[in-house]
Amino acid sequence: MLHWLWVLIVGGVIGLIAGAITGRGQSMGWIANILAGLIGSSLGQALLGSWGPQVAGMAIVPSILGAVILVLIVSFILGMMNRKTN
Repeated sequence: MLHWLWVLIVGGVIGLIAGAITGRGQSMGWIANILAGLIGSSLGQALLGSWGPQVAGMAIVPSILGAVILVLIVSFILGMMNRKTN
């Protein structure tokens, strides 16, 4: 049970860092930060492997890079959708 709490906390921090790096963190809430961190961690580790320091089973550097990629892709898609509706 405590492991899952750590996973959520670390996922949220990774999502927060990714939002800060991309400059799109202001519009993301805490649930979006956690989701971006968890999904980005999976994406980053699938693409880059699980090297470097690990916390709660997530390799920090590939996780942050994966979350940055995810935030940029989602922001691009949402931006395209907003342009079509306006």
